[in-house]
Amino acid sequence: MDHTAAPELFAIGETMTLLTPRDATRLADAEEVRVTVGGAESNVAAHVASLGHRTAWVSALGDDVLGHRVHRTITCQGVDGRWVVFDPEAPTGVYFKDPGHGVHYYRAGSAASRMTPESLAAVPLEQAAIVHVSGITPALSPQCAAMIDAVIDRVAATDATALSFDVNHRAALWPASVAAPVLRDLANRADIVFVGLDEAQTLWGCSTPDEVRQLIPAPAHLIVKDGDVGATEFSDAGATFVPAIPTHVVEAVGAGDAFAAGWLAARLAGGEAEERLQGGHRRAHLVLQSTEDVVGVAEAVADAAD
Repeated sequence: MDHTAAPELFAIGETMTLLTPRDATRLADAEEVRVTVGGAESNVAAHVASLGHRTAWVSALGDDVLGHRVHRTITCQGVDGRWVVFDPEAPTGVYFKDPGHGVHYYRAGSAASRMTPESLAAVPLEQAAIVHVSGITPALSPQCAAMIDAVIDRVAATDATALSFDVNHRAALWPASVAAPVLRDLANRADIVFVGLDEAQTLWGCSTPDEVRQLIPAPAHLIVKDGDVGATEFSDAGATFVPAIPTHVVEAVGAGDAFAAGWLAARLAGGEAEERLQGGHRRAHLVLQSTEDVVGVAEAVADAAD
């Protein structure tokens, strides 16, 4: 990937070291685990890069062995990591994947949680076609919430860049009663929004994609994902539905990031609504059949270590 040219997509958010069983075994019973990485925004950047577009990931990591491993892994996936900062006073976050039973986080006080609006002062966000953020980041700390506000304001000030927002509610970070109004406000300030129908039900009591659109009318593109049923995109052209690809699911974690990336890559390539949704389904289909958030990440780490 050519990193001399400006990225087409910037993704901003925390990425942590991820420990996951080598197969679909429960964490309590696993005898072997893989050390990989995981973060919603860097997952999106890696997927979009694998589909042939220039991407960059912006974050902070601990100036420790895990932080440098995370950075190496993501850059080996073709993502530009030049705007990542290494913090000598805070650790890199860690989490464990328990196949079929969610994840366990150890991220309190991490380097990424200390990011502020000033952390992005030197990042040329306005040069990209898309800036991607998620609802995870504002839950990490008040400083991070202020940073996301600043990002949205910066992008809104230019006509050339679209703000992509994945609702990505994490109940372990903040309860729905607290998150719901914040995430709704952020979604209505974005140009492109991704949300699961199950999330919308939990947060706002919505039971259909149309109800979600009524609640979030502002984005030019609202994509409502309904698991193995399919996804609906709302835009000025109307509503477009594309069914999901039938898939034997090994692990669902990471599929939402993959879907967003497939959609965004198709958008960068000039695809219409049906092509964008199909692109999302194809990437999600790949990830659902694996315990990895980004298919091929283990190989990237191994190659970098050689």
